[in-house]
Amino acid sequence: MTAQRSMSDPTLPQPHHPYKVMAVYKFADLPDAETLKTPLAQFCCNRGIKGTLILAPEGINGTVSGTPEAIDALADFLFASGPFGTRLTGAEVKYSFADTAPFLRMKVRLKPEIVTLRAPEANPSQQVGTYVEPENWNALIERNDVVLVDTRNDYEVGLGTFQRALDPKTESFVEFKDYVAKNLDPARDRRVAMFCTGGIRCEKASSYLLSQGFEEVFHLKGGILKYLETVPEAESRFAGECFVFDERVSVGHGLELGTATLCRACRHPLTPDDRQHADYHEGISCPHCVGDAAKHAAAAERQHQMDLAKKRGASHLGDDAMTDAAERRQAKKARAEQSRLANKLD
Repeated sequence: MTAQRSMSDPTLPQPHHPYKVMAVYKFADLPDAETLKTPLAQFCCNRGIKGTLILAPEGINGTVSGTPEAIDALADFLFASGPFGTRLTGAEVKYSFADTAPFLRMKVRLKPEIVTLRAPEANPSQQVGTYVEPENWNALIERNDVVLVDTRNDYEVGLGTFQRALDPKTESFVEFKDYVAKNLDPARDRRVAMFCTGGIRCEKASSYLLSQGFEEVFHLKGGILKYLETVPEAESRFAGECFVFDERVSVGHGLELGTATLCRACRHPLTPDDRQHADYHEGISCPHCVGDAAKHAAAAERQHQMDLAKKRGASHLGDDAMTDAAERRQAKKARAEQSRLANKLD
C-alpha cells in the first residue's frame, strides 16, 4: 500500500481495540465520482465498515470505522488497488481506535464539493497555499506583516482561537468569499495565514485567495488539532478549546477532553459560563437560541418525555443517548489520563 500522510505514528505500538477509525480527505480530480460510489459502498458494506464518505469531482472526505483488518483493506482499496488508482496518493489520513462502534450505518454520498464554497476558481488540486508545520506556526503568526484569519464558523471561533486572529463571523463556509471581498485586499495584505480544525477548509480557502491575486498565502498543516497535539501548552498561542464534530464537543491542549457541551435545542456549543447564564435551561434553551420559540418547544417536549420516563423508572431514547455519551466521555478521559501517566513513567 502506498504510504499516506498520517496524524498517527505507525511506528508506535497500536492499542488493542475492536474498532479502528479512519478520517481521510484529499483534493483530487475525480470526474468519475458517480461511477466510484457503488464499488466503494459495496466494498465497505461487505466488510462491515460504517461511517460516511463524501465523493465529489474535487476529491474525497469522511470518517469511517471497522475492524482493523477491514480498515487496512479499505486503505489499500483507496490508495493502491481500487478504482481510484493513485489519485488519492498523499491523502491526509488520521487513524484512531474505539471500544464501541462510532457509527450506525455506512453512507457514501455524492456532492458537488467535499467542502462547500461554491467557487469553481478555488481548486486545491491545481494550486494551494504554503503548508506550515505546527512547530513553525508561532514564528509565522507573530510577524507584524502577516494577517491571521480563522476560516471556521462563528460558533467554532467562540470556543477558542489563536491570539490576534481575525474572526470572519460566518455562519457557513460559503460566506467566506464575501468576507474576503469586504475585508481583505491583495494589494495591502501581502501575507495571509489561515487555519481551521483539521486542515481541509484551509486548503480550499488558500486556493481561493491565490485565485483572487493574493501573493503569499499560508495555512496550518493538520489544523488546530495537530497544533494542540504537537505544540506544548506552555508555548501555545491558541486560547480556549477547539470545537470538534463528535461526542467530545471540544478538546484542549494535548487533545484532552474539553469542557464544552451542546445545547439540545439549537446544537450550539456551550462553555461553562454559558451554562451559568440566566437564559440557559438544561435540555430546553441557551443564550444562543433564547429567541427561537420553535426550537424551545421541541426541546421542552423532548425533556418532558425524558422526565416522564424517569418517573416511570423507564429509560428514554434521548436519556440513553445522553448517558451513553457521558459514559464515553468519562472513558475517554480515563484512558487519556492513563496514557499521560504511562508516558510520564517512560
